[in-house]
Amino acid sequence: MNYEQLALEVEKTAREAASFILNKSGSIGENDVESKGLHNYVTAVDKGAEKLIVRRLAALLPEAVFLAEEGTGHGGEARFRWIIDPLDGTTNFIHGIPLFSVSIALMEGHETVIGSVFEVNHSESFLAWKDGPAVLNHKPIHVSSRKILHESLLATGFPYYDYDLLDPYLNLFRHFLKNTRGLRRLGSAALDLAWVACGRFDGFYEYGLNPWDVAAGAFIVERAGGKNSDFKGGNHYILGKEILSSNAYLHNDLLNQIQMFF
Repeated sequence: MNYEQLALEVEKTAREAASFILNKSGSIGENDVESKGLHNYVTAVDKGAEKLIVRRLAALLPEAVFLAEEGTGHGGEARFRWIIDPLDGTTNFIHGIPLFSVSIALMEGHETVIGSVFEVNHSESFLAWKDGPAVLNHKPIHVSSRKILHESLLATGFPYYDYDLLDPYLNLFRHFLKNTRGLRRLGSAALDLAWVACGRFDGFYEYGLNPWDVAAGAFIVERAGGKNSDFKGGNHYILGKEILSSNAYLHNDLLNQIQMFF
């Protein structure tokens, strides 16, 4: 399989979905918002973007199955699986905050082979494929080279429904506030990871995540020279609902800090 050629087709699909989303931006009212659970929302734009993506990807790779946030497509067992978040940052989108993205990953067996994160408002396309580079708008990117925690800028996410680990999370947040240049919360885990890949952030951590939040971005980080793990230092970060992503220099230090609280 030509992974690079397929990745470029995936990028076209992400760009088309981003255009669809951008055209709908600003037209969503409270009556257009549905609740999927506590503080977990979906709009017709999420659903429309997902249908568009699934339709395009099914034509690209008919034998593949889908794991998509809004449930369209089809599941089952297959060699290839697409993992899709059609609009990562729905709450931002609803409130008119211009930070949301389209996230598409392809897994072959248990290995991610393509990752695409498309930032909608500024048309930034983060892309990577098996044995290839990580690129931003087709230019190679690399994680940061910072080695000192006090000089690092981190990203995280705030729990919005799973509060079981809230106390240790807040203690860890307080610790990093005192021991880094600061923390940021974008509201899109896919973008957090993409920004680690291009060196804007030195690390990102969060719990309570789903595979479609992290699969594409984590792969882009890996191809950009970074490292991903769960909070125990293992590889169970796509399905394990927790991730630490960083440049290779800081990873062990960050992991040690996290393990002090979790």
